[in-house]
Amino acid sequence: MALRSRRTVAYLALVVLTTALFTLLYNVGMAVWEGRPQPLYRSLEVVVQSFTTTGYGEDAGWESPQMNLIVIVMQLAGIGLILTAVDVFAVPWLRDAVSPTAPRRVDDLAGHVVVCEYTPRTEVFVDELEARGRDYVLVESRADVAADLHEAGTRVVHGDPEMTEDLRAAGVETAATVVADAGDDHNASIVLAAQDVNPDVRAITIIEDATIAPYHRAAGADVVLSPRQLLGRSLAHRVPTPFGTDVDEGVELGEDVTLVELAIDEGSDLVGRTVGEARLRERFGVEVIGTWRDGTFETPIAATDELAADCHILVVGGPEAIESLEGATNAPVRRVDPSPVLIAGYGDSGRAAAEALRAEGLDLRILDAEDGQGVEVVGDARDPDVLKAAGVADARALVVTLADDAAAIMTTVVAREINPDIHVVVRANEEADVQKLYRAGADFVQSLSAVSGRMLASTVFEDEEVLSYEQQVRVARLPAGDLAGQTIERANVRSETGATVVAVARDGEMHVGFDPSTFEIAPDDDVIVAGSDEAVAAFERQFVP
Repeated sequence: MALRSRRTVAYLALVVLTTALFTLLYNVGMAVWEGRPQPLYRSLEVVVQSFTTTGYGEDAGWESPQMNLIVIVMQLAGIGLILTAVDVFAVPWLRDAVSPTAPRRVDDLAGHVVVCEYTPRTEVFVDELEARGRDYVLVESRADVAADLHEAGTRVVHGDPEMTEDLRAAGVETAATVVADAGDDHNASIVLAAQDVNPDVRAITIIEDATIAPYHRAAGADVVLSPRQLLGRSLAHRVPTPFGTDVDEGVELGEDVTLVELAIDEGSDLVGRTVGEARLRERFGVEVIGTWRDGTFETPIAATDELAADCHILVVGGPEAIESLEGATNAPVRRVDPSPVLIAGYGDSGRAAAEALRAEGLDLRILDAEDGQGVEVVGDARDPDVLKAAGVADARALVVTLADDAAAIMTTVVAREINPDIHVVVRANEEADVQKLYRAGADFVQSLSAVSGRMLASTVFEDEEVLSYEQQVRVARLPAGDLAGQTIERANVRSETGATVVAVARDGEMHVGFDPSTFEIAPDDDVIVAGSDEAVAAFERQFVP
């Protein structure tokens, strides 16, 4: 809008200056070359007539070549001004007339989530809300962004989330939750405005700087999330330790039933086999939910999918079954090189990663662009000389938590060139850069926006368990519904929805590892379902009334 105003002012100034210049020139020319002096207002009238192509009146028919040249130039200038006016006024007006605009308010919503401002992480969160069938309204202050979102089918209102009237337009009076993600300086103001309208609304803020969390709570935020710290700890978990296990703690689904992720070591006899050939259900009594390959979760998996070294599998089973499978994957007690770990980027994520790695007793070296407490090498992580000075040549792992993805990509390439055997884990600020980082040579990449979105979803959906914020798995306990009286195989649960029934709760007991072709679901059973958000949502739509 400001750009359009500046263009309008510039155009009007051009018209005034051009008109004044030709008026003076024409007035002098009529006196000197035509011998017909006249008042300035008469010359101004002729210039306006020429610019507007309405004629020349009594002055038409000039004898001198100089005046004819002046009139020709005036005519061309008039055409130029008309064409410029079309671009400045008509084109924007037509564009606004035919372009979709976001609504200013929504009606008839209750118990929904109000999301304040659009960012890459709220984009992931909105996808989660849509996958789970939860009503929401996005409040976006930028008119062009709001219009694009509206055209794409997102429920959005154009307004300032710090203004109570705009929050009312988003239905905050009847909302269950408000999520503020407009920047550290604005989120506290959004919380105060929302609670002015609805004192009972649950307020969640996302912060970049973890040190300001107490002030957000003082402003009334019920939950303050710091995804960067969580992501730093998660990246540290991917660094091989001297006696690394590569086994996550998992999620307890019930007594003696655990959903857990395991990494298949290079020396495992599972490597190179297909899922069907590995016969994990028959040999170990576990149910395989899915696999992670290059940071992407795949579920359900086919019997023909091959298990590769460093592939991570998500399984559910009892303690003995999990322990037996751990032995087959060669995950526990795996010695690695005790060389130091290098951390490039010492912001919130880097500090969180360093704290987690120090707890494991690891030797760390810290590299950052700016000097500060704990920083040992100051410089650009993309510079080969700086990386060498930081010890990348003899480091066994590199944790990259830089603010710019382009810098992270280059750092990964350079580090891999200097030390081909180094284990590289990277934070991607944008989801679109994840695959670029893998191609650059990273061993593991996590997207800040994806982790933030899932962190929000897990906070909002308090009644459901998620394996971890950084993974792409949803676990839900649901009533049997239309599955009652059927077996899992007969109902074609996986092929129809993509979700997996990992356990059945019956009369206080958790059943796992049952035969899906013979185990019949009872009407009073609860089923534990795992899969992507879309898969679990599809299961609910199909089987839960």
